[in-house]
Amino acid sequence: MNFIRISILLSFFIFGLQNVQSQSYNFKTSGFSVLEKNQKGTWGEWSNLDLVNLSVVLDTNKHRIVVYSQEIQLFSILDYIEREENDTDIVYSFMCKDNDGKECKLSIITRKKQDFRKQLYINYDDHIIVYNIFSV
Repeated sequence: MNFIRISILLSFFIFGLQNVQSQSYNFKTSGFSVLEKNQKGTWGEWSNLDLVNLSVVLDTNKHRIVVYSQEIQLFSILDYIEREENDTDIVYSFMCKDNDGKECKLSIITRKKQDFRKQLYINYDDHIIVYNIFSV
């Protein structure tokens, strides 16, 4: 009987530890810019970089990315895209749905030749938002 109790307690302890080890990555933004398609369907020009200090959390345990702007942007991760790397960039991408149920692709890009600067791209069909980010 004691063996069963010890086994149950040990099981709870082991499963409890797994919950503590969630994969959460925290970032801060330093600026953002927007690119939009015009009425002809061609891309315009990037807006001027606006300085902004926001928190961004990538939580792989909850399968979401949250940008804590004035209106919280919550992206539910539908699919994790295989990591890409070339001479200039390291790219982690995610297919997501936003607060409104719109599908979009989020990418965290590390620019190797720019002192490993990081950027978060939020790609929709008609516009792209980019945040300059850094790990905290």
